[in-house]
Amino acid sequence: MNTTTITTADINKLRQQTGAGMMDCRKALTESNGEFEAAIDYLRKKGQKVAALRGDREAKEGVVIAKTTEDNKTGFIINVSCETDFVSKNAEYVAFAGSIMEAAIENNVKSIDELNSVKIGDDTVTDKLNEQVAKIGEKISVSKFERVDAEYVSAYIHGAYRMGVLVGFNKNAGEAGKDIAMQIAAMNPIAVDQSSVAPEVIAREKNIAIEQVKAEGKPAEMAEKIAMGKINKFFKESTLLAQPFVKDNNKSVSDYLKSIDADLKVVAFKRVSIGIIPAK
Repeated sequence: MNTTTITTADINKLRQQTGAGMMDCRKALTESNGEFEAAIDYLRKKGQKVAALRGDREAKEGVVIAKTTEDNKTGFIINVSCETDFVSKNAEYVAFAGSIMEAAIENNVKSIDELNSVKIGDDTVTDKLNEQVAKIGEKISVSKFERVDAEYVSAYIHGAYRMGVLVGFNKNAGEAGKDIAMQIAAMNPIAVDQSSVAPEVIAREKNIAIEQVKAEGKPAEMAEKIAMGKINKFFKESTLLAQPFVKDNNKSVSDYLKSIDADLKVVAFKRVSIGIIPAK
């Protein structure tokens, strides 16, 4: 089939199916001898090529979705990233990200690579992403993936899909789950408590504190004691349970949880924000 036998109706049909531009659809049909399935494959291949060419471009925008399974035993966060907020604020793009989240839940995925290979309908997530690349013309990918498994997981989305939080508890947390998720969104703790802070982080903070004390001209023999005071302040500001509760600064998060249920404990959390590495 040559170009003269490809009608405007054919081009429009392919455009409606794929969302690609008129000229791209015409070229795809021409290169594929008018075969629609082959033309769709051509456009996907084009999307893969565009994605490769755009690999050095930053995708600082996107959509963050946090959601749990129906039994609240597992939670997922995904960041479907793009380059501009014009795209990320589009309702169709948000819905597209939502379809990827549903695929993650339905297939119980454990990594980005696994997620990219599962199917939405007849196509893999990677295929769907490349369709969006061809359609929108931006670098688009699942750039972040987090998962929490626990007896009870709460999920929270902050703002217009700008941040997602998961919190795992040892038992049903009810409304307290949302409160703790909001605390994590607002205060960005690095760990649940002092015991779960990585030793290298503590060592680094201690070294910084000692150098600060020395720079202040304090005697060397006092440096260690003063540095430990700074470390304790760091724990209070940076670990979840020691932080002042955002809804009542007169109590800590630990105190708040005890007021709800003396046995209620946070066992894990994840926080993903646009352009920010998720807390570990």
